[in-house]
Amino acid sequence: MSIDLESLYRDLHRHPELSFQETRTAGVIVRHLTELGLEVEEGVGRTGVVTVVHGSAPGEGPVVWLRADMDALPVEERTGLDYASTARGVDPSGTEVPVMHACGHDMHVAALLGAVERLVATREEWSGTVVAVFQPAEEYGAGSRAMISDGVLERYPKADIVLGQHVTPLPAGIVGVRPGTQMAASDGLSVVLHGRGGHGSRPQATIDPVVMAAATVMRLQTIVSRETDPRDVAVVTVGSIHAGLKNNIIPAEAKLELSLRYPDDEARDRVLEKVERIVRAEAMASGAEQTPTISTDHTLPPTINDEDATARVTAAFERSFGQDSVVDPGMFTGSEDVSWFARDAGAPLVFWFWGGVDPQAYAEAEAAGTLERDIPTNHSPFFAPVLQPTLSRGVDNLVVAAREFLG
Repeated sequence: MSIDLESLYRDLHRHPELSFQETRTAGVIVRHLTELGLEVEEGVGRTGVVTVVHGSAPGEGPVVWLRADMDALPVEERTGLDYASTARGVDPSGTEVPVMHACGHDMHVAALLGAVERLVATREEWSGTVVAVFQPAEEYGAGSRAMISDGVLERYPKADIVLGQHVTPLPAGIVGVRPGTQMAASDGLSVVLHGRGGHGSRPQATIDPVVMAAATVMRLQTIVSRETDPRDVAVVTVGSIHAGLKNNIIPAEAKLELSLRYPDDEARDRVLEKVERIVRAEAMASGAEQTPTISTDHTLPPTINDEDATARVTAAFERSFGQDSVVDPGMFTGSEDVSWFARDAGAPLVFWFWGGVDPQAYAEAEAAGTLERDIPTNHSPFFAPVLQPTLSRGVDNLVVAAREFLG
């Protein structure tokens, strides 16, 4: 019985789950893999799922790892789709939040399931082994490490190549792949600025962490605008500020959450040094009596595509889809944790993007110069890939890339 991938995708989109909470999603995956006659391990790295598909000569040929992430985001969906999410979840702080597949991981899961089904159906045509990895918690940058810590690299055949993909705001039917650095490295930082709380009517008796935070946020912007060569890539984003509970109380502390992006370790060292210098200097300028607390929430390496393997995958895509359908998308300043699998296994990685936007809508926005305004990006409450040909191409991408190595 073949998988109805469109219905599967709609179901996953309607029922998103936050990082490390993907129990229903994992159950859907397990059910379909079991129906394909495969042995499945669930609960890998808390909520991950892994299965193995052998080709015509078990134990012979290369080992190809195919990976899809499956977690959603704390975003309230505003797409207006008839299968839009109305789900709610509880984040790590215990706060109830809306939940949406605002990054397309539901499409990733559906495409990998479709690819596994096709590889099972054609297993007499190829030799080797496919390890299909459905990974939790990519949005926390923690899922791949959790699966690795759980022994996934030891319990399954060692990868000769790791392949993965991400849906993005390119026209549907387009594949974007490039050798070298495909996505940036990133760090997530939490910064706690310590002041002295008191009554809002007597600010002179306090050290106001809200003002300290405001000054720090503004000064941090100069790292890119005034301390980074315009030819280099760096991103410094303050994604959240938390301080105070009432308008007439000056709080004792303020918390900033930062997202930093850079192409390599040298740039990382430069940006981190500047962030720490500014945070500490602004606290000193405010008269803070306690040094700010700076902690790292996650660290992700750059996603670097192997030159030779990427050339093979690119050529395979061009043969299958036509040269006009394959582009170099440039380096993305977003980050991914897929490369931990390849790095820890000592295997090459090829990670690509594929389009999910209606081609006509994309062309019209491009002609009008309104792509940034009119085409929703990943993490937007309006992000929703067109169902087709996005889904079928996502399946094709994985099968074509895998078969390039499996033969």
